[in-house]
Amino acid sequence: MNQSDLKYLELLAKNFPNVNAAAAEITRLQAILELPKTTEHFMSDIHGEYSYFTHILKNASGAIHSKIDDSFGDLLGEDEKNALALLLYYPERELARKDHTDSWYRVTIHRLVAVCRQATDKYTRAKVRSRLPEEFAYLIEELIDSDEHDSNKRRYFESIINNVIATGIADQFIAAMANLISRLTVDRLHICGDVFDRGPAAQLVMDDLLHRHGVDFVWGNHDVLWMGAAMGNPACIANALRNSLKYGNFDTLEDGYGVNVRPLAVFAVEQYADDPCTYFQPTYVTDFAGDDSEITAKILKAITVIQFKLEGQLIRNHPEYHMDDRLLLHLVDANTGTVEIGGKTYHVNDCHLPTVDKSDPYRLSPGEENVVSQLSISFRRSTLLQKHVDYLLEKGAMYRICNGNLLYHGCVPMEADGSFSQVTIGGQSCSGRELMDVCDRMVRTANYDRRDELTDFLWYLWCGPSSPLNGKDKIATFERTFLTESEAGVETKNAYYSLWNREETACAILREFGVDPEKGHIINGHVPVKKSKGEQPIKANGRFINIDGGMSKAYQPQTGICGFTLVFSSHELYLAEHQQFDIEKVGTQNVDMISRTIKIEQYPDRLRVRDTDGGEEVTERIADLEQLLAAYRSGVIRTPDRMG
Repeated sequence: MNQSDLKYLELLAKNFPNVNAAAAEITRLQAILELPKTTEHFMSDIHGEYSYFTHILKNASGAIHSKIDDSFGDLLGEDEKNALALLLYYPERELARKDHTDSWYRVTIHRLVAVCRQATDKYTRAKVRSRLPEEFAYLIEELIDSDEHDSNKRRYFESIINNVIATGIADQFIAAMANLISRLTVDRLHICGDVFDRGPAAQLVMDDLLHRHGVDFVWGNHDVLWMGAAMGNPACIANALRNSLKYGNFDTLEDGYGVNVRPLAVFAVEQYADDPCTYFQPTYVTDFAGDDSEITAKILKAITVIQFKLEGQLIRNHPEYHMDDRLLLHLVDANTGTVEIGGKTYHVNDCHLPTVDKSDPYRLSPGEENVVSQLSISFRRSTLLQKHVDYLLEKGAMYRICNGNLLYHGCVPMEADGSFSQVTIGGQSCSGRELMDVCDRMVRTANYDRRDELTDFLWYLWCGPSSPLNGKDKIATFERTFLTESEAGVETKNAYYSLWNREETACAILREFGVDPEKGHIINGHVPVKKSKGEQPIKANGRFINIDGGMSKAYQPQTGICGFTLVFSSHELYLAEHQQFDIEKVGTQNVDMISRTIKIEQYPDRLRVRDTDGGEEVTERIADLEQLLAAYRSGVIRTPDRMG
């Protein structure tokens, strides 16, 4: 045994100071390895759809109803099961609907105890105890660990329930149990990118995730855009604002993050007073300025022009991005109403650009400079946004490897021949996993040194042609804004998306990231699966799984569904395809979200903790403790109280 090993064992001995303590810990850890693997859920592209997102989590993609079925079988009718499910999803709302009798409370608590036992059967008592609500921890633990059919415990069990009712805390107790069941049903939640943009409440989604256990992220391009905006990058701020305004989403900006849009609104109304801004009508309009879509269109036009100017400046400052083809604003010929792109002349539908100086089209006007300055201050001073970005940096990454699965949002840039694209970043040529690692480091560096030349890289990740988070040659905002010809706005996807139907492509990527290609899966989102047009989420014989099912209302007309959840349990790996549903009718008309199950893998032997990443860590811990045990018994290490 070398000195470093001996020193480590001496440190370990401080926690396990004798043979009995070390042996007991080995016994505990060995037992944990035999527990069933807990359930993981994978979701992506939430895009601010808080109502859908939270219901899918409360429903656990159908798992809550399965727990109820497992607990009661045919003992309860479907109406009773549905009522119990709704109580588990929305306990406070359901309890407030009417007064309940003592008999109802008693029956309901009994039923919740039964479901809670189902939800906790994969966990150690210590882990369950750590997640119990503090004020009811003792009572819940006694109920779920007691056998009410045991004559010695029956009166004890019933006494707890009767006194919960008699003391007037039954509503709070039921709500606490319902929330516990909901959170124990899914042990780990993996978010594969794009919490932000389009939907009305990204800030509420982030707050919900922030208060959940077992959550991790891989960043999406919309996420890094908002991260860059929070760091004060002007181009990221303009893009984040334009995305929100396009969908009339002032809630996230003003009410959610306290971003003051008023300076932009005042500037827009003054600058475009007589301009109807016909081609800048938002997709959705929420309450703002009297729900005036014309004012919203003026604001959207103002920030769009500012965006093109800021992006032009950024592209000129970074020739290494190779994005000169996106410098288009200066090509607009207001006299002829045309623009030449790629050797073809297009008609421009709006040439009224009063803030664009022909001699220097990408220079901000004094009014625009003032607006950008105030917006930058507002984004940087948003306490909640900074808190959420800190959380994304803590819990997030460009990619993750979890229990044999490789997670990322967009793609691993590839050439048509299947090789990994060489991308130069910061003077370094890299590809594959190294490219992802370099991007990850640059994001974190930019957060600590928030100079524009560093935070500019987050804008590149948002829309750059070789960005793993974008996966396209461009984001054709200019073309979609100013040109009527549909072919002008075509965005060409990276070769990755034409190769991902091939199993050899998946195997090459898995090997690149050190994942077993025989067992591993690649899980990503970013590209909505158009189920309504026959597209399939599972590719390459199950190696690729695309879990972007269009949770965003903006995408649901294309996908025909309301998102996917990938579920990885101890028994199977399957995709829950959520059918479109009216969230307002859930509970009011005794309806629920319906999810169609798509089987991917069934495991003949139930997976155990020993089969997981956590199991590997536990096994290593056991090996260390066995060394300590041997050292005690051989006299190499004395008990800590005798170590000088």
